[in-house]
Amino acid sequence: MLEWGMNWCISAHINTYLIIHAAVLEKQGFAVVLPAPPGSGKSTLCAALMSEGWRLLSDELTLIRPDNANAVPVPRPVSLKNQSIEIIRNRYPQSVFGVVSSDTAKGTVSHLKPTAESVRHQMLECPIAWVIFPKYLENAPTSLIPHTKGHAFLDMASQSFNYSKLGETGFNILKQVIDRAACYRFEYSNLDEAMAVFDELKPYT
Repeated sequence: MLEWGMNWCISAHINTYLIIHAAVLEKQGFAVVLPAPPGSGKSTLCAALMSEGWRLLSDELTLIRPDNANAVPVPRPVSLKNQSIEIIRNRYPQSVFGVVSSDTAKGTVSHLKPTAESVRHQMLECPIAWVIFPKYLENAPTSLIPHTKGHAFLDMASQSFNYSKLGETGFNILKQVIDRAACYRFEYSNLDEAMAVFDELKPYT
């Protein structure tokens, strides 16, 4: 309830940023944004990337600064649900989890402690180099497919909490992000293959 309440406070009231329902992580000074509805495997992918050395900015809310379109960190424990808890616990046995809560509105929930680097650099914002729309599909081959800028804009706007409230400002922020980011759709079922794909991402220069 505390986590959901904190998310509500940010998403409903912090209109100094464009807010997207998306995980966001950083590598080599550049951020990847992972917008997705619930059940898409976003948090599982986020937890695995963080455990593989990416810096967590947020697993749930991407805050984008209006003046430069940078991603602003709000690192908190990663919320994992149901089978994802054991998948990450077994894959990364050094991970630290909080109490497991059963029978919530989202099933079984537990929170994964962010890495020390993620907390230490929580004031360090960064430009967005990639916008990737993830989807977990059982037994699906791993595929990273280019997504057109126009569709990426519309899909990202649909995952925003305050795009319409910000009006022209929201449009201009999102346009700046999409103009300079590489945009993809990503389907996966195998985390080893997913990590290999993300390892190959190269930021723009």
